[in-house]
Amino acid sequence: MLELTPEQEVQRSYNAAMDSVNLLNAGKPEDMEEAEWLDTVKRNKDHLQIQLDKGDYYAGYDLTPFEQAIV
Repeated sequence: MLELTPEQEVQRSYNAAMDSVNLLNAGKPEDMEEAEWLDTVKRNKDHLQIQLDKGDYYAGYDLTPFEQAIV
């Protein structure tokens, strides 16, 4: 397995968090049940909050999309 540098790991983590942002911003898919969507929203908002709580882990990255998605 290829070992990631610390910078690559931060980028990978940021990209995963942005996947959560994009999912939330896209809204509920038409074919998804409301209860499933509410669970999806909660899990993704929780994920983003965990990322925000990492403090300086994302130094130099724009975390505004994370903050806006969990409001």
